Amino acid sequence: MTDQFGKRISIEEVEEGKTFMPKFDENGLIPVITLEDSSGEVLMHGYMNSEALIKSIETKEAYYWSRSRQKLWKKGDVSGLKQEIVKILVDDDQDCLIIRVNVAGSGASCHVGYKSCFYRVLEDKENLKFIETEKLFDPDEVYEGEDNPTIL
Repeated sequence: MTDQFGKRISIEEVEEGKTFMPKFDENGLIPVITLEDSSGEVLMHGYMNSEALIKSIETKEAYYWSRSRQKLWKKGDVSGLKQEIVKILVDDDQDCLIIRVNVAGSGASCHVGYKSCFYRVLEDKENLKFIETEKLFDPDEVYEGEDNPTIL
């Protein structure tokens, strides 16, 4: 599916051109940082394969590739917390994306129930401190019967 995008021929075209030529890694993935459009807050980090990227572009809703479950998933299909894409930003060498989104429902994007997946800050080399203290939804209710995507 990566042949649906422009072919990477020259550095000049990749860095300064107008053709979208995403560079997927050896696993066929490109990293994606997801920001809330209104605040600029980082909501999550994920990956897209070419299918997820194409569906995201075509539908203006965020799709990702789950590395732990090895499958395509549409954000919010189970929880209802869909991410409507406002814009997709492409970095200089086209190997990383930022998507700015509006989130449906409670505004949460984290499967743990917090607004952002980045709900803790590193205090020192061993300790995390919560910077979000209230969950926006109960994940046990929302994801009842679903496997937790976090893999040990």
